[in-house]
Amino acid sequence: MTAHNHTSPDAIYPFDARGVAKRFRHAAIFGALDALNPGETMRFVNDHDPLPLLQQLAARYGDSVRIQYLQREPGAIVIDFVRQ
Repeated sequence: MTAHNHTSPDAIYPFDARGVAKRFRHAAIFGALDALNPGETMRFVNDHDPLPLLQQLAARYGDSVRIQYLQREPGAIVIDFVRQ
C-alpha cells in the first residue's frame, strides 16, 4: 500500500481569500499557515492589501513565516507566505 502524499511538487499552495466569507478569512488563513511544513509556501490572493492581517501574522508567527509580495496593485494582491 502506498502512502498518499498531500504535498505540491513545488511546495506552493494557493489560497484565494476572495472566495472565503470575511468573518472566516483570518481563521482560515491561520489554519492554512499552521498546516504548512517548513519550506512550504502559501500563495495568498486577495482584492485588497491585508495590512491588519499582516500585523496579526507577525505577532502570531514572528520569524517563522516570511512574507513576500509578488503583486501589489489596487484590486490585485498576491503574497507568498513561506513557512521557515
